[in-house]
Amino acid sequence: MRSPRVLFAAPSSGSGKTTVVCGVLRALKNRGGTVSAFKCGPDYIDPLFHERVVGVRSGTLDLFFSDEDTLRRLYAQNAEGADCAVIEGVMGYYDGLSAASEQASTYAVAKALKAPVVLIVDARGQSLSALATLKGFTDFRPDSGVRGVIFNRMSEHVYAALKPAVEAMGLVPIGYVPRSDALTLESRHLGLVTPDEIHGLSEKLDALAALLERTLDFDALLALMQSAPELSVPEPPAAPDMPGTVIAIARDEAFCFLYRDNLALLERYGAALRFFSPLSDAALPEGTQGLYLPGGYPELYAERLSENAAMRQAIRNAIEAGMPCLAECGGFLYLCDTLSDMEGRPHPMCGVIRTDAYRTKTLGRFGYITLSANADSAFFRAGETIRAHEFHYFETGDPGTAFSAVKPNGRAWTCMHAQGNLLAGFPHLFFTSNPKPVERFLRAAAKEV
Repeated sequence: MRSPRVLFAAPSSGSGKTTVVCGVLRALKNRGGTVSAFKCGPDYIDPLFHERVVGVRSGTLDLFFSDEDTLRRLYAQNAEGADCAVIEGVMGYYDGLSAASEQASTYAVAKALKAPVVLIVDARGQSLSALATLKGFTDFRPDSGVRGVIFNRMSEHVYAALKPAVEAMGLVPIGYVPRSDALTLESRHLGLVTPDEIHGLSEKLDALAALLERTLDFDALLALMQSAPELSVPEPPAAPDMPGTVIAIARDEAFCFLYRDNLALLERYGAALRFFSPLSDAALPEGTQGLYLPGGYPELYAERLSENAAMRQAIRNAIEAGMPCLAECGGFLYLCDTLSDMEGRPHPMCGVIRTDAYRTKTLGRFGYITLSANADSAFFRAGETIRAHEFHYFETGDPGTAFSAVKPNGRAWTCMHAQGNLLAGFPHLFFTSNPKPVERFLRAAAKEV
């Protein structure tokens, strides 16, 4: 596969990756042609920015969720038809599943995709020392893949002074980004706020793209992308012979944490996806056979969700009548008796799972997990596993006991409710890590149990 591509990485979180990547994407899109975007790691919100604000297709690349062959297949699927691809890293470039491991790191993704890497170095309060950071990351591994650099929060005259030294290191100086609080993207307890919440975001990214056109060397960046070698992509496994189904998926301001690859797998297995809003719709889409309630920020919209009693009742009636349902994190909170808002006020929810959801001050259970079914259920067999991720400040009186969750460091807990055709809990599942339960979910929706 011939696919011009580049991966933007950084020495640490908070270096400005997302801001720079969104600006670069907007600038490339403004130049014409088709750009695809990717985010390393389990994050949902950065891809939302890529898709909703910049207007480019965005996928997930994660070597905990996927092996290298699957990663390359998912990359190829989402990059198909694009003139170039921009990949946004996660955390520090070499940071992996444990403190001393590079497993599943951005570095590992870059190697798997043979992608040239541009390091974004936050140079606030630095000048020459920024070169030491660049040199250290370039040489830390002999196959680091670091080919270029962008200095964030650096002045023009400092960049001009350092540029010859970057070239002497054999690296491509892509440019610099001057400090500008007006162009900084906001954040909250789960990371960036969602695109819908930032006033004038499109205009802000237009201003950022215009700035980067002046301070970055896009010809050098495009040449670096073109230098990426051909990528060998294995053929995907054959899809099972599946009946057609109609799956209703919650998607609005409250429920927006969706992996594109999860939706693609549902469609590959014959599902027709119908999106609806628990905030504003009074009924499920016509012909609905199965429900998917993903995560999001229902706690920010608890009052509005509660006021839509018609939808709460429609979902409760459907699940109690046996309609298959997958509910993850925010979707799980929505199915509880009550959900407290950010001020601690409880609001009635669907009442399917008889427990209350409330805010806590710290993360209780978070990170990558491998889920193992403790018993047979509608979609899983005892001992069957799937990869997932937890990250939440909310808790319930009963998180469930149907599955055992194990982190890469060995920490374990029980979670998830498996009641009839309902599977609900805090974990966000990555379907491609084990498609068999997805097949069973869709067959149950088609009443082919």
